[in-house]
Amino acid sequence: MAEKYKVPPHLRPETRKWIRQILADFELESHHFRVLVKTAEAWDRSEQAREQLVGGLVVEDRYGTPKAHPCVAIERDSRTAFFRGLRELALDGVDAPEAPRAPRTADYGTRR
Repeated sequence: MAEKYKVPPHLRPETRKWIRQILADFELESHHFRVLVKTAEAWDRSEQAREQLVGGLVVEDRYGTPKAHPCVAIERDSRTAFFRGLRELALDGVDAPEAPRAPRTADYGTRR
């Protein structure tokens, strides 16, 4: 089967394989494919940050004070983006319109 969408070459080989498997299993529209690519990029970024943390979660700043390694935040934020992308794609069919969702912000449902 010829691919309808081109899998970006900048993704890791295992991530490109994951995208190809999803494309084989699901019919995606162009906006879903873009969400899928961004979700895959978030996964790769999370893995890249995790690999940088092999030396430890804490680094010292220029004054010798310990602080969280910057990759801790990158990994956390990328992981969150990955899971949100999966939720938006709803490939498992769990996220039906009637399924309850947690509010996205503290002022959810209020008008300005």
